[in-house]
Amino acid sequence: MSPDTATVIAADVLSLSSGRVGAIVATLLGLVGVAVGGRALARAVGRTGTVIGSGSARTGAFAALAAGLIALAVGGTVVATSEGAIGSGNGLGGAFVALLMGLVAAVLGGLALTRSSRRRAG
Repeated sequence: MSPDTATVIAADVLSLSSGRVGAIVATLLGLVGVAVGGRALARAVGRTGTVIGSGSARTGAFAALAAGLIALAVGGTVVATSEGAIGSGNGLGGAFVALLMGLVAAVLGGLALTRSSRRRAG
């Protein structure tokens, strides 16, 4: 084996590498963004029985949008810097889940923001 050949060693099952920690944090942040975005979208549409003018739908929409974008950024960073394949223990699989959660959170936040601003203008 030549010294310039790179070999990727799988991480231990119980060890927390920086890729795993980043993927876990990004996935949890994306999951929180999905929950907040879903609630904000329900408030913007007016299905929860809350007062529409309270501003909570817009606040939740901004929070979901921010959480989604941060989850996308952190998940993308883990994907870009991960060595090895899915299952090697470097957080690549979790980073893809974080990208999906971040995208859903950003879309829900954007929809809630759009609908809450339409209700305010109308």
